[in-house]
Amino acid sequence: MNLTSRRLLAGLLAISTATAATACSSGDEPGATNELTMMVPLFGTAPDPAGEMQKAVEKLAGKKLRITWVPNAEYGDKTNVTLASDKLPDLMVVQDQKGPSFVKAAEAGAFWDLTGKLDKYPNLKPRNEQTRLNSSVNGRTFGVYRVRPLLRSAVLLRKDWLDKLGLRPPKTTDDLYEIAKAFTEKDPDGNGKKDTYGLIIPKWPTPVFNSSNPYNAIDVWFGAPNGFGMRGGRLVPEFDTPEFFAANRYIKKMIDEGLVNRDFATLDTGKWNDPFVQGKGGIIIDVNVRATQLYGLLKEKDPDRYTDMLAMTGNLARPDGQKFSLPFTGYNGVLAISKQTIRTDAQLDEVLKVLDRLASKEGAVLLTNGIEGRNFRVEDGYAVHINEDDPAVKTMNNDVDYAFIQLGTTASVGVGGDAYAWKPASKAEQDNLRLRAELEKLDLQTAVHDPTLPYISPALTAKGATLNPIVTDARVKYLAGEITEEQLKAEIKRWYDSGGSQAVTEFQDLIAKGGN
Repeated sequence: MNLTSRRLLAGLLAISTATAATACSSGDEPGATNELTMMVPLFGTAPDPAGEMQKAVEKLAGKKLRITWVPNAEYGDKTNVTLASDKLPDLMVVQDQKGPSFVKAAEAGAFWDLTGKLDKYPNLKPRNEQTRLNSSVNGRTFGVYRVRPLLRSAVLLRKDWLDKLGLRPPKTTDDLYEIAKAFTEKDPDGNGKKDTYGLIIPKWPTPVFNSSNPYNAIDVWFGAPNGFGMRGGRLVPEFDTPEFFAANRYIKKMIDEGLVNRDFATLDTGKWNDPFVQGKGGIIIDVNVRATQLYGLLKEKDPDRYTDMLAMTGNLARPDGQKFSLPFTGYNGVLAISKQTIRTDAQLDEVLKVLDRLASKEGAVLLTNGIEGRNFRVEDGYAVHINEDDPAVKTMNNDVDYAFIQLGTTASVGVGGDAYAWKPASKAEQDNLRLRAELEKLDLQTAVHDPTLPYISPALTAKGATLNPIVTDARVKYLAGEITEEQLKAEIKRWYDSGGSQAVTEFQDLIAKGGN
């Protein structure tokens, strides 16, 4: 047993002992509590616990909130340390509820199993069955998921280049190839030089195969599974299908013809926008919310023309016209409730009522926009900042944008929540917001969901660090021309032989049993 496992086991034993020996977090008798402790990720400066936003949130919650704000870069480590301790907060945001530390703790009884318990809370009831499944752990619900769009993959293009060449946004992968070729060969910026290219692909930092990167999207467009899929009654990974190889021949053709950035194997994702904004590359395959970033950067570079520089479309059909769309999980972590301190059904009901209030329309607006009339007003259905010269309002805006939004399970401006979107500066940006909603609705009809998302494979959990890079690395080498397709197939076989076969069997058994 390694050190992490020993610490986790010790922590779970301590939790069990504490649960049996202690009363609730605010008194010696089980019952109502006046205070809730929380652990939440932070993306900026921690709010003042006596500040205006905290008081407003506590008023709506009906509880005093004692929040430990943890910088997001440290949150994963802090989560593991907390799970291995005997001091769990009442509530904690868990960003990776499929990770081994949380799964072991939850299945050992450290957190409330909320399966079937949320339906009586109108704002906590799962909004989408697919997302509920995706966020579950072997069929069980160990937290209230934080809503995100289930479908947000998109293709973003330089609109000014399309207009210059008389082209329209693509509908098929063949269209995308032709546009990439034109962007590379037909001088779309009109400077008389051959110094542009089509598709911008970065190096993907997470060595997990189905991590919703541009490669994944193209695989799915060509008909490959999204991560895993059933073929002839047998579960297979995305990369063990004919469609996967067809997709990668397509990508390799574009790379070989110079239609993709030459540094695709090394380009940092943090610099993904740079070639697009600088007028070097003209296509990005990513999430639709990237449009907001790009508009902001293009405005800095060319404030007079930026609204004419970005076009967007959704998932693309493959050459035969069939369309398959890449969905996302539909959530971003969960709010988990400790059984160490929230010990009774009555206490659990209290906590869930608090979360239900925070998940209401009123709560989503408060956590995401702030206080109407204080730091924003509603205009044409959008939120608009007000009183921006007031130092207290500046602090409030920081508290909302970088802290309290993380408490929301239905908030998240621009990504499918109940709060107001902030009013864009231009009609083009407003039109883009409406287009996102239209494309999400359209592409959900052809979404390809991963049937393994609700389940945990012990083999993949134990061997993932070794297994995951095998095919991701081999694919990049194949695309770069360093190995052949036969050698890529040999690496896939090595994935199976190194533990992949066991993982597939475990997933298939869990799917057949429904996780029970």
